[in-house]
Amino acid sequence: MHIFTAVKFNFSTLLIAMFLAAVVGYFIGYFLRKLISQYQIKEVEAKKKKIIEEAEQEAQRRLQVAAVEAKEQALVLKTKVEKEVQNKFNEVRGQERAILKKEEELRFSFEKTRDLEKESAEKMKEALKIKQLSSEEQTRYKELAQQEMAKLESISSFTAEEAKEEIKKKVTDVARLDAAKEVKKIEEHAKENAEEEARKIITMAVQRLASDSVAESTISVVELPDDSIKGRIIGREGRNIRALEQATGVDLIIDDTPGAVVVSGFEPVRREVARRALEKLALDGRIHPGRIEEVVSKCRKEVNQHIKQAGEQAVLDLEIDNINIELVHMLGRLKYRTSYTQNVLEHVKEVARVCGFMAAELGLDVQLAKRAGLLHDIGKSIDRQTDGTHTQLGIDVANRFNEHKYVVNAIGAHHEDIEPESLYAVLVIAGDTISASRPGARREMLETYVKRMTKLEEIGDSFKGVEKTYAIQAGREVRIIVVPEIATDDEANILAKDVAKRIEKEVTYPGEVKITVIRETRFMEVAH
Repeated sequence: MHIFTAVKFNFSTLLIAMFLAAVVGYFIGYFLRKLISQYQIKEVEAKKKKIIEEAEQEAQRRLQVAAVEAKEQALVLKTKVEKEVQNKFNEVRGQERAILKKEEELRFSFEKTRDLEKESAEKMKEALKIKQLSSEEQTRYKELAQQEMAKLESISSFTAEEAKEEIKKKVTDVARLDAAKEVKKIEEHAKENAEEEARKIITMAVQRLASDSVAESTISVVELPDDSIKGRIIGREGRNIRALEQATGVDLIIDDTPGAVVVSGFEPVRREVARRALEKLALDGRIHPGRIEEVVSKCRKEVNQHIKQAGEQAVLDLEIDNINIELVHMLGRLKYRTSYTQNVLEHVKEVARVCGFMAAELGLDVQLAKRAGLLHDIGKSIDRQTDGTHTQLGIDVANRFNEHKYVVNAIGAHHEDIEPESLYAVLVIAGDTISASRPGARREMLETYVKRMTKLEEIGDSFKGVEKTYAIQAGREVRIIVVPEIATDDEANILAKDVAKRIEKEVTYPGEVKITVIRETRFMEVAH
C-alpha cells in the first residue's frame, strides 16, 4: 500500500514538474523568439539604412556624371553654334562679295551697252545716207547687175535657174555620198562593238545572279532513331517492306549501315513521298500494311501541296502575274526534277532572272523576258509521263494556256529545235547556257571530271609547237600557249581548228569547248 502511494505520489509530482517545465519552456521560447525578432528587425533596419545610403551615394554619383555630361553637351552645342554662326557669317560675306561682283559686272555691261548704242546710232545715220541716194543711181545699179548676170549666163551657157538646179544636184550627190560613208562607218563600228556590248550585258546579268546550286541524286537516305526499327520495316516474311515498295513505287535498301535506310528511285516525287512516309513510320513505331497505306496517302497529299507552294513561290519571287494555276502546279513539279544533277526549278528561276537582267539592259519587256525564261523547260514536268521531247511538250503546254507567241517560240528555240523569231528567244538561249555552264551548276563524278580535263590537256600538248595547255572553266575552255619562234599566226589559227576536231572525236563533253591559242612575243631590256 505504501509502495503504491509512493508511486502515485511520484507520478503526480512528475506530472506537475513536466507541466512546470513546459510552461517555463514556453515562456523561454517566447522570449527567445521575441529577442530574435527584435534582432532581425534591427538587422533589417540596418540593411534598409545601408541601402538608402548607397542609393543616395549612387544618386549623387549619377548627378555628378549628369552634370559633367551636361557640361560636355553644352560645350559641344556651343562649339556647334559658334561653327554655324561662323559658317553663316562666311556665307553672308560670300554673298556680299558676289553682290559687289555683280554690281561691277552690271556697271561694265551698262558702259558697254552705252558704247553699242553710240555705234548703232552712227550706223543708222550711214544707212539713212545710203537710203537717200537718188532714184537714178538705184536704177543704174539695177541695170549694171542685169548686165553682169547676162554676161555670166552667156559664159556658162546656163540660165540662173539652171545653174541653181545644177548646184542643188551636186550638193545633193555630195551629201548622199557623205551620208553613205557615215552609215558604213556606223555599221562597221556597230559590228566591232556588238560582241563587246553583248558580252558586257551578259556579264552584268551573271554578276547580278546569286542563287544556290541544288544537286540531287537518285537516292535518299532516311535516318532511323534505332536500328531495331529495321526489323519492323522489313516485317514478318518481308510483308511490310513489300507493302511500302508497292505503295510508293521505289526500292528500299536495308543493309548493315547503322541508323539509316536508303530509298532508291529515279522518280523524285515518288522518292520524296517514300522518304517522308518512312520517317513518319519510324517515329510512330506502328508499322503494318494498313498503316503504311494510310501514311503514304497522307504524305502524297503533303508533297502535292508542297509542289503547289513551290510553284507559287517561284512566281512570287520573280514577280510574274497572270499565270494559270495549273501551269504554276507544273512549275512546282520541277522542284523534284533534275537535269545533269541540276535542280530544274532553280535552273528556270536562274534563266528567268538572267533574261530579265539582259532585257532591262536592252530596253525590252522585262516581264515577258522573265516569263519566257521561267517557262522554257516547262515540258520537263510531264516528259516522263508523255511521249515527246520536253521542248515540243513545252510548246503544247504553252499553247494550251494561251501564252504569248514570243514565249512559245522561246520554249521551242532554246535548244535550237526551231528558229528564234524574237530577241526574247535569243535571251532565253543565252540565259539557259549561262545557267547550265556557270561553275558549280552541274556536277559529275570526280573521276570522270579529272579524266576529261586530263584528256583535254593531253590533246593540246600533243601538237608541235605547243608550250603548255590549260583546261579551265570546268573543261569548257582550253587555252594553248605556243612557242612564237616555232608557230606563226597562221599556224596558230590552224592549230586551234585541229585541236577542236581532235576533241570532237576523242572526248565526250556536255555543251561546247572553246579553243584559245595564244602566241605572244615579249621583248625585255633592263635599264641600268
